[in-house]
Amino acid sequence: MARRAVILAGGLGTRLRPYTVVLPKPLMPVGDRPVLDIVVRQLRTRQFDQVTIATGYLAELIEAFFRDGDAYGIPIDYYREHEPLGTVGALGLIDGLDEDFLVMNGDILTDLDYAQLLADHQKSDAIATIATRTTKVQISLGVLDFADEDDATLLTNYFEKPNIEYESSMGVYCFDPRVKEFIAPGERLDFPDLMLRLVHEGEKVRAWRSNDFWLDIGRPEDYEQAQDDIEALQDRLIPPE
Repeated sequence: MARRAVILAGGLGTRLRPYTVVLPKPLMPVGDRPVLDIVVRQLRTRQFDQVTIATGYLAELIEAFFRDGDAYGIPIDYYREHEPLGTVGALGLIDGLDEDFLVMNGDILTDLDYAQLLADHQKSDAIATIATRTTKVQISLGVLDFADEDDATLLTNYFEKPNIEYESSMGVYCFDPRVKEFIAPGERLDFPDLMLRLVHEGEKVRAWRSNDFWLDIGRPEDYEQAQDDIEALQDRLIPPE
């Protein structure tokens, strides 16, 4: 069975301005190479057969950089958005998605096994699989619990700068080809809306929990963290030539 990946790389990258005024976010360098260069090399190493990059903002720069994928040893084609379609709307217009396929954002660094994720999805009866991880966030405020009693609101608990854990999307998904039935061609659609639409229609959406390294470079502080970490993580993230 063929392994196909769709990389979503059309966003404006507004949180990383002014850097993204001249470079699309997936071409932002981490160490000595763009983040999307790392992703494509990882997919080749995991023996994916085809990569489709959905472009939009500064599309010509991404297309000129990767061309047809010959330099990477993996065929690369493109779907260019001519108007913004949200984070997932482009899937409704990409041809040839006839087998289960992987979808991922083009601005993440992770060492999860894309091939294993896709294989696990193919063995399931779910229409969609979301790669997830537990994320811990510290609230930099005092958090209060109150209860209403008669004419007073009384304190019941007080947490000083608590840590909150939640399960978050890693920006990596697998889909059954039937998912296109739920995306109207040209519809502007974001991932949360699609997932909730699938659940509402009775489809199974499953989690694939991961403890792998993961970093979204979409915020300046995360991009700076990636620059600090890349030397130590290079062997984990960047496949050998």
